[in-house]
Amino acid sequence: MAERRFAHPVLDAPSLGEAPVAVRLLGEEFVLWRDGDGQPRAARDRCPHRGTRLSLGRVCDGQIECPYHGWRFDAAGRCVDIPALPGFTPPASHGLAVSLLGEAHGLLWLHLDADAVLPRFDAEGDARLRKLNVGPYDVAASAPRIVENFLDLAHFGFVHEGWLGDRGHTALADYRIEPTATGFVAQGCRAWQPQSNRLAAEGSWVDYRYEVTAPYAAVLTKLPQRQDGYRDEIALFVCPVDEERSRVWFRMALTDFDSSDEDLRAFQHTIFTQDQPVLESQSPRRLPLTRGEVHCAADRSSAAYRRFLREAGITFGVVQ
Repeated sequence: MAERRFAHPVLDAPSLGEAPVAVRLLGEEFVLWRDGDGQPRAARDRCPHRGTRLSLGRVCDGQIECPYHGWRFDAAGRCVDIPALPGFTPPASHGLAVSLLGEAHGLLWLHLDADAVLPRFDAEGDARLRKLNVGPYDVAASAPRIVENFLDLAHFGFVHEGWLGDRGHTALADYRIEPTATGFVAQGCRAWQPQSNRLAAEGSWVDYRYEVTAPYAAVLTKLPQRQDGYRDEIALFVCPVDEERSRVWFRMALTDFDSSDEDLRAFQHTIFTQDQPVLESQSPRRLPLTRGEVHCAADRSSAAYRRFLREAGITFGVVQ
């Protein structure tokens, strides 16, 4: 599966505390916990003994304990205790298959392959920008549908009327698509927006730049022309729960240091919850790559994204 080459977000980092947490990724169940040093760990959510879900158990001294017979597993997945057999040293066959679980952008990222790549978010290291996360949102749509919507400019005047667009400014100017190693960049995009961000007091033209940084990740840069020096960097990170369900986060990097976290999250929440019912109404929920939908010249980013998925061999959550 080509998706294994990429790390995927599965949980807000602060949400993983003293108890194990169950997550689902690419149709498979995993359990997350923190070891004795507080480091995040991940394994298949199945005890090798009798198939019980380990996420129903507990964490003891950094070891995850099965709720059925109390078998315990350490950070490396080794079975270190079988209570019914004191003194017995379990062999390697009694252990768990663990996966790397890293922390970045306020999220925990599951690496199914050891060399899986984390999507870039260059704004993360910019101290001039304020960082916060919005989400998660559980969406009854495939991950590619959600990314494609994020890249789409033509829906602003309809889905986000009065916010990111209006019906008097629906025509799209030409913009450029440039392929990259991780996807593509769309540059030269412009949109008229009545309220481009929480601080906007009047409508303005906004310069947009999109970059696809992984199959299910993209970054938007917004530069409102009437707010000198203002800049938004918004990363979309989508967890492909299964072929028709996703979990969505936004990582915000903003010039706005004055607004409260609550106000900034409320603005982004309004925008995405306008998108969500439209996304969940699309049929099929999986993105058609080669058939089933018609296209027009305004779908340039969508066409580039679908081409990228085909060339990358991405088949999860898409209809061939």
